Amino acid sequence: MLNELETLSQNIGKLISISQRHNEARHALEEQLAQLRAEAEASRAELELMREERNALQLERDALSAKIDDAQVRLNAILEKLPRARGHAEPDNQLDLLAAQQEGEAQNAGARHGENA
Repeated sequence: MLNELETLSQNIGKLISISQRHNEARHALEEQLAQLRAEAEASRAELELMREERNALQLERDALSAKIDDAQVRLNAILEKLPRARGHAEPDNQLDLLAAQQEGEAQNAGARHGENA
C-alpha cells in the first residue's frame, strides 16, 4: 500500500508539473495574443490614416486636373482669338520665332565680340 501511495504521489506531482507548464504556456500565448492584437489595431489605425491621405491626394489631384482643364480651355480661347499672320507657304509658330530670335542674338553677340577684339 505504501508503494501505491508513493506511486500515486509521484503521479500527482507529475500532473501538477504538467499543469504548471500548461498554465505557463497558456499565459505566454495570451501575452503573445495581446501583443498581436495591439499590432493589428495599430496596423488598422495606420491603414485608416493612409486611406484618408489617399483620399485627400485624390481630391487634390482632381482639383488640379480641373484647373488644368480650365486653363487649357482658356488657352485655346486665347489662341483662337490670335490673328493668323501667315499662310501655309510660310509656317509661323512659336518655335520658329524662338529659333529666329536666338539666331539674331547669336549674330549680335558675334558682332560685339568682333568689335571688342
